[in-house]
Amino acid sequence: MELQQTVQKRIDELAETELGLQVAVYRHGELLVDAVAGDGVTSETLYYAASTGKGASATVANVLVDRGVLDYDQPIVEIWPEFGAHGKDRATLRHVLTHSVGLPALPPDATHESFPTIPAYLAAAEPWWEPGTKMTYHAETFGLLVGEIVRRATGRSISDVLRELVAPLGIENDVFFALPPDQRDRLMPLVEPEGAEETFQMLAGMFSKVMPPAMQPRAAGLNRPEQLAIEDPSSAILTARGIAKLYAGLIGEVDGVRLVRPQAVPVITGPALVAQDELLGNTATMALGYAIGRLGSTAEESPATFGWPGMGGSIAWADTRSGVAFALTRTLFDPTGSASAVEIGNLVAKALC
Repeated sequence: MELQQTVQKRIDELAETELGLQVAVYRHGELLVDAVAGDGVTSETLYYAASTGKGASATVANVLVDRGVLDYDQPIVEIWPEFGAHGKDRATLRHVLTHSVGLPALPPDATHESFPTIPAYLAAAEPWWEPGTKMTYHAETFGLLVGEIVRRATGRSISDVLRELVAPLGIENDVFFALPPDQRDRLMPLVEPEGAEETFQMLAGMFSKVMPPAMQPRAAGLNRPEQLAIEDPSSAILTARGIAKLYAGLIGEVDGVRLVRPQAVPVITGPALVAQDELLGNTATMALGYAIGRLGSTAEESPATFGWPGMGGSIAWADTRSGVAFALTRTLFDPTGSASAVEIGNLVAKALC
């Protein structure tokens, strides 16, 4: 209860400038913190959480591996024959999950409406390097690749598979890759901070090699339910409580439910690749679909923590040592806005991890 009160007090203060926040914390399957702040924000409010959703798509893939539907090291061509073009015949799910498959770039004319056609483009594309030999952040193609691999293996969309996998946790209406029409009234519109235009332009330049400027996430587009209704497994529309519970169910038992067998957890969450990001320049320590290290620290400082942050300031992570799962969402869509996610995450980690 003390941690709930501490977090609540701080996000009430932050909401004066950030407009709205959700924070959820599970430990060993128990919900310890369920705090919200801001006008109109409840625990049921849905937020576009950008790349925080990659944790959900990675979890779908890892659950399917644990259940024998997928294999990390099976060549993708065995379930997706067209993918073998230009020497990609030995590329695997492991390469996709570690952002080392060498296909980070969308088509130069890509739009959200063209997403259904992009997997075929990626299958025919020449990789930037031999899969598995280098890595860079696959900002948009990660989810499209995972989604198509899931579809080829199951015959169903990744959205349908996600819904089935998380239903036992009771969060089937709390984590979406595409916003259903009947959930639109739960969506909190995002607000961009004043003076952020220069930062958005800088980011567009940084990612210009892999993403057309028109594809850069901006609040005006993301507030359109029609855009959010297009399936994009590189992002998600979610509640903090929903994505935190998904991570809690991945690392342990929640309400009698485990998403994977206990022996699979260290395989999924341990180091799978350490390499310099060819595009961004930083050293990346990757688990199977997640970054290792708590946001605001390093992989060396928090090696038991894994997760993924989202552009705009959302975050979800879990710590296998302490059994803690944490998530934060916010209304202010700030492209450099990770300070609150770091601060509240550190506060929780200091108390529990």
